[in-house]
Amino acid sequence: METQQLDARELCSRKLWELINDRDGDISATELSEAVAELARRRRYLEELQELGKLGPDTH
Repeated sequence: METQQLDARELCSRKLWELINDRDGDISATELSEAVAELARRRRYLEELQELGKLGPDTH
């Protein structure tokens, strides 16, 4: 069975935030990292990401 790769650039910020906060862990570590990076690039949810420990301390 072929699985579809997540393309974080195609998703809205809200969907990316939902994926990051998914308690079931339905996405891979790589996809999680890409989702966090995309939100940071968009400068969305930065404070929340830092609180969750998903961003480094110097990311503003």
